[in-house]
Amino acid sequence: MIGQIFQYVAGGSLVLGACFSLLAALGLLRFPDLFTRLHAATKAGTVGAGFVLLAVALASFDLSVSLRALGGISFIVLTSPVAAHLLARATYLSGERPLNISNVTVVNELENERPSKG
Repeated sequence: MIGQIFQYVAGGSLVLGACFSLLAALGLLRFPDLFTRLHAATKAGTVGAGFVLLAVALASFDLSVSLRALGGISFIVLTSPVAAHLLARATYLSGERPLNISNVTVVNELENERPSKG
């Protein structure tokens, strides 16, 4: 009985993770510049991968697999935003600017931090 409930919850979590991963992929295809694409990849991609790993942890009924899946979730949650921040900062400092569509990008805290060329 409880095993069946875990299987249904794992299936729902897997479908939800697949939907978030699909949204992340669509965001990568549809958004106009690197900065918004990174946002889609890190937010929706992290949540999608987290739900898929949660489904693995729930469906496995094995403590070692569940602990590895939870370790994978924590690793993705900790490293994905840091990697996106470093990529966005390196892109900005190399000269690429965010698109200013309808004055969406109002605050630019890195504007004075460009390295001098020469």
